[in-house]
Amino acid sequence: MMMRISLGISYDGSDFHGWQTQQEDLRTVQVCVEQALSRVANHPVTVVVAGRTDAGVHAVEQVVHFDTSAQRPLRAWVFGTNQYLPQDVAIFWAKEVPKSFHARFSAISRRYRYVIYSSAIRPVLERARVTWDYRKFDLEAMSTAASFLEGTHDFSSYRALRCQAKSPIRTLHRLEVTQENDRLGQKITIEAVANAFLHHMVRNLAGVLMTIGAGEKPPEWAREVLEQRDRAKGGVTAPPEGLYLVQVQYPDLDSTEPTHYSFCNS
Repeated sequence: MMMRISLGISYDGSDFHGWQTQQEDLRTVQVCVEQALSRVANHPVTVVVAGRTDAGVHAVEQVVHFDTSAQRPLRAWVFGTNQYLPQDVAIFWAKEVPKSFHARFSAISRRYRYVIYSSAIRPVLERARVTWDYRKFDLEAMSTAASFLEGTHDFSSYRALRCQAKSPIRTLHRLEVTQENDRLGQKITIEAVANAFLHHMVRNLAGVLMTIGAGEKPPEWAREVLEQRDRAKGGVTAPPEGLYLVQVQYPDLDSTEPTHYSFCNS
């Protein structure tokens, strides 16, 4: 009897060519996960992911599902798979889900985090986990700009030219900018929550907010870019190193109420 299993996965994207399996013989997260799961299941396993991430992008909680005829305790899907995974990927929860569950299409929101480290001195220990910028940023200006982008809009100006999404309309529930200071500089975090994201959307949002925070454009420029509906007006795409997929949310699988549910309740 076939069953559907969902997994929560964390990975450091620094040494991966993104999530998705490539035609070339490139190291990707999907290949590593499927090979490890196939060894535990003792049959080939193909996973469906909540959202593909690009090269260099990290995940705190990526969600996948797969179908299997292998009868294994949930603990085996976690600890058994982890023993076959490299050190930069780990499964941290497993759950049996209904056949109607789909890691991508059942999701009702995604949360991404973009981390910028502003300092005259480049970071060493976090060099692959933050985006370093020597400029100083105005948090108030970035927050004002972010407020213009919340809501349901045509985000054509904020998606990659090769984005394959059929519609550029997305609902950005929250776009929040916060800051922490240390003795060497400031760490700025952009939190973005939306029903779904377009290709490079978060990195393009970050690029515009960074330009505004550095004083090169006024906060209203974020809205002007949005209204242009033209990627050429959108400025620089921010680097991938500072980007994290933090959480994917689904309707409560155990309830008919339209409440939000995260598998690990993070």
